[in-house]
Amino acid sequence: MGTDSRAAGALLARASTLHLQTGNLLNWGRLRKKCPSTHSEELRDCIQKTLNEWSSQISPDLVREFPDVLECTVSHAVEKINPDEREEMKVSAKLFIVGSNSSSSTRNAVDMACSVLGVAQLDSVIIASPPIEDGVNLSLEHLQPYWEELQNLVQSKKIVAIGTSDLDKTQLEQLYQWAQVKPNSNQVNLASCCVMPPDLTAFAKQFDIQLLTHNDPKELLSEASFQEALQESIPDIRAHEWVPLWLLRYSVIVKSRGIIKSKGYILQAKRKGS
Repeated sequence: MGTDSRAAGALLARASTLHLQTGNLLNWGRLRKKCPSTHSEELRDCIQKTLNEWSSQISPDLVREFPDVLECTVSHAVEKINPDEREEMKVSAKLFIVGSNSSSSTRNAVDMACSVLGVAQLDSVIIASPPIEDGVNLSLEHLQPYWEELQNLVQSKKIVAIGTSDLDKTQLEQLYQWAQVKPNSNQVNLASCCVMPPDLTAFAKQFDIQLLTHNDPKELLSEASFQEALQESIPDIRAHEWVPLWLLRYSVIVKSRGIIKSKGYILQAKRKGS
């Protein structure tokens, strides 16, 4: 592992961008030794194992090239959707903005998900509420730049339907009234409310918005937890220089049977000052 780690550390010291993708977690086999108890635990585990697997397979050619963008993946787990089976699959994603205030992150994430899965279009993308300062309430202004980019992606046929997460009735109503492409779903965290709020239920029913449940934590991936995972996997690295910009979790479900065929994570990180 020492030599692998040194090569990975040297590459990360020169690169400006890291694209990490787990491939299909159902194909991991030996890499998945234990069942994580939370989404955050699963994600951190995935980041570390992907980094470990990638660093163990770095070719001398890659070290000589010192690419600016590093593609870090578990090669044997990568699985594109068979074009002949595309109509039978529902491809859904949830996008978490982590350390980016750029709405272009939305397009980058969707483009990368389409490329990874070998599809032209995602059926559904839900955006988690973007990060805001402590003590500040989420407003329409926080959501607008990301929603505008999602609308563009719907209009260019990259996404079929778009949804939100953790909006209350007032926030959802404001977005609905402003948006050109209306949200078709809103996820509610059942940890924060055991019963759907009646005003939210009534509004969603009136405007045909699907209310879904989720159990993601408020912060699925923090800058600190990403840096810790990076440092543990590749000790020869200044992990504090790396900031995750966004994270996308996808799932591919066989429509007729409701079974998950594929699921995984994709993330983009930047080196500060690069």
